Amino acid sequence: MTKKVFNVSDIEFDFKESKLTFAEEIAVRDLALGVYESDNDDDLMDEITATTGYDIVNIYYEVQ
Repeated sequence: MTKKVFNVSDIEFDFKESKLTFAEEIAVRDLALGVYESDNDDDLMDEITATTGYDIVNIYYEVQ
């Protein structure tokens, strides 16, 4: 199966239970933005969640 290329342009995480500062939350968000190769959008979200350690509330991306 050919992987799709996703360009994540905006993302919102569930930081409700975190003790991060606002600046740290922005840094996590910025880290997650960019281009990913994944089989599908579920794998994309799993990859980002595994990398950041936070659940995704909203995600905006384009398939390229």
